Amino acid sequence: MKRIGITGGIGTGKSFLSRLLALRGIKVYDCDDNAKRLMLSDRIVRDSLIKLIGADAYSGVQLNKPVISQFLLDSEENKNAVNAIVHPAVIRDFHDSGLQWMESAILFEANLQYSVDVTVCVSAPEKVRIERIVQRDKVTEERARQWIDTQMKQERKEEMSDFVIVNDGTSPLEEQVDMLLKSLQ
Repeated sequence: MKRIGITGGIGTGKSFLSRLLALRGIKVYDCDDNAKRLMLSDRIVRDSLIKLIGADAYSGVQLNKPVISQFLLDSEENKNAVNAIVHPAVIRDFHDSGLQWMESAILFEANLQYSVDVTVCVSAPEKVRIERIVQRDKVTEERARQWIDTQMKQERKEEMSDFVIVNDGTSPLEEQVDMLLKSLQ
């Protein structure tokens, strides 16, 4: 069974592609959602984060998001330490899930590409991405640009991927998905 990783920058339409795949009976593992779940439910992850950040990393059974966010922002070393705890747990969980497809915005940044056989990048022009982010997240265009600028360049993700799906609002997405699925057989 081939494992396939879907990636792309914010606002490109990774989740939209996942929904299109779901309509074809393909369930996609969402790394972001499952990372949050594992940070709450996986005892080893929880204990490791408390040891790293401190007891105030959690407020009762919930993540203390302001404390964790500040810890992540304090240094690259802190971010890497948290990722070293969470990412392996996510990969184990993905493999244990029995699912073939995963969606991760940071597939390459987190070296998660090594846990899949094929990588698919969803791509869209920056103007389209900004419009989507502004509409979806109710933020300013400036804030949307800042979010885009903090991520790996879209062109680099495309270069590193085995397949690119163009989700610009005009290219026929259904046809691209059909061609992708046919190529993977």
